[in-house]
Amino acid sequence: MPKTLFDKLWDIHAVGNDEDGATLLAVDRVMLHERTGGVALRSLLEAGRRPVARQRIFAVMDHIISFREGRGRDEARSPGGDVFITETRAMADEFGINLVDTDDAHQGIVHVIAPELGIAHPGVSLVCPDSHTCSLGALGALAIGVGSSVAEHAMATGVMRVERPAQMRIAINGALRAGVTAKDVALHIIGTFGTGGAKRRVVEYAGEVVRNFSIEERLTLCNLAVEFAAFTAVIAPDEKVFDFVKGKPHAPSPNHWPHAVRAWSDLRGDDDAEFDQEITIDGADIRPMVSWGTSPEQCVGVDGSIPSLSSVPHEKREQAERAMAYMKISPDMAMSDLAIKGAFIGSCTNGRLSDLAAAARILRGRKVAPGVRAVCVPGSKSVRRAAEAQGLDKVFRAAGFEWGEPGCAMCFYAGGETFPSGARVISSTNRNFEGRQGPGVRTHLASPATVAASAVHGRIIGADTIPSDQKGRQ
Repeated sequence: MPKTLFDKLWDIHAVGNDEDGATLLAVDRVMLHERTGGVALRSLLEAGRRPVARQRIFAVMDHIISFREGRGRDEARSPGGDVFITETRAMADEFGINLVDTDDAHQGIVHVIAPELGIAHPGVSLVCPDSHTCSLGALGALAIGVGSSVAEHAMATGVMRVERPAQMRIAINGALRAGVTAKDVALHIIGTFGTGGAKRRVVEYAGEVVRNFSIEERLTLCNLAVEFAAFTAVIAPDEKVFDFVKGKPHAPSPNHWPHAVRAWSDLRGDDDAEFDQEITIDGADIRPMVSWGTSPEQCVGVDGSIPSLSSVPHEKREQAERAMAYMKISPDMAMSDLAIKGAFIGSCTNGRLSDLAAAARILRGRKVAPGVRAVCVPGSKSVRRAAEAQGLDKVFRAAGFEWGEPGCAMCFYAGGETFPSGARVISSTNRNFEGRQGPGVRTHLASPATVAASAVHGRIIGADTIPSDQKGRQ
């Protein structure tokens, strides 16, 4: 019987079924972060259980830690947040698991460092109590966001119980317009088919556009699959992925590398494999995008306008009206009429080196508009070092951006530092619901290049307003 990529990943890891048809999947890696990891580990300890394979568990400091330059080892960005840091550190020491601590040279956002360190690679199964774990499917991994109790169960038993999801393939063909990024592709898909469009299916991204994407662009695309209501996302690994993974600390050793590549080369769907739903998109139809409301599906081209209520489907009209009221906008307003007070570049969606480079191309020789607080936080210390080696930090600082220490930072509000209440912010992050970046903060999602251009202009505007010799794709 012909199999999809997901079918093959599932079959590799399936170890049994229970009476109601759910499957027990072997879990190769468990990743934790300090916001929930310490709790899961403490619960495991109190239950008198130990991890079955502690060398396969990785705890990371990223969610609560401060992004202030020169931060202390236990410094959090929210009141009392240091407890999350110290508890996770103590529990990691108790169980002897891998800890990427605040002062570790590899510290960063969990979904950024997992590829950097080779923890995630083709064919591996990985769980993490964070919904954006689906990012790692970009490498051909079976990566699933779970709750803390499931992570605890996986640590204690090496397996997780899962009901097999349906599958969807999204093929993006043709070529993208100049200036269109992976973030724009993801927002276009969500805006077209809605935040519930995937219906908890596994989404396999395919097509010429996806094959031409860099690894970092693929990670961005898969990152936003959860905002599309996907169970997870996958992309068939290819030579780009093999080259990316080779030599990383947790990648297969040189002695095992030829065998690994042979096995990984089979991780692609059979030609006649069937999906429960298939969507085909012409890449030429996608424009640089920006969200206008409080859901990623409420988005338009950055050169467009807020929709009229008559153009919104009846069942979504009330939601649109609430979003417009919160965002202090009106139907038919041009996006370029919206002045901003904040700009943020970073997160597991767009905090990688290519993201920072794309923004820096816009910012070089320019200044952030008066009255705009602009912040850039690299996704990891490795990204930060590479950016500084290229002088990107100097570009950001000269433009008026704050240059932060790696972590989730202002992607979400954790009770500490944030933008002022009522501030309109353009952000390279992944969620824009009410209060996501702070009480009363109004968040517009966009690519790093669009965030940079908007920061310079002081209003929402596309990167195509910058002279053509300084533009570049993500």
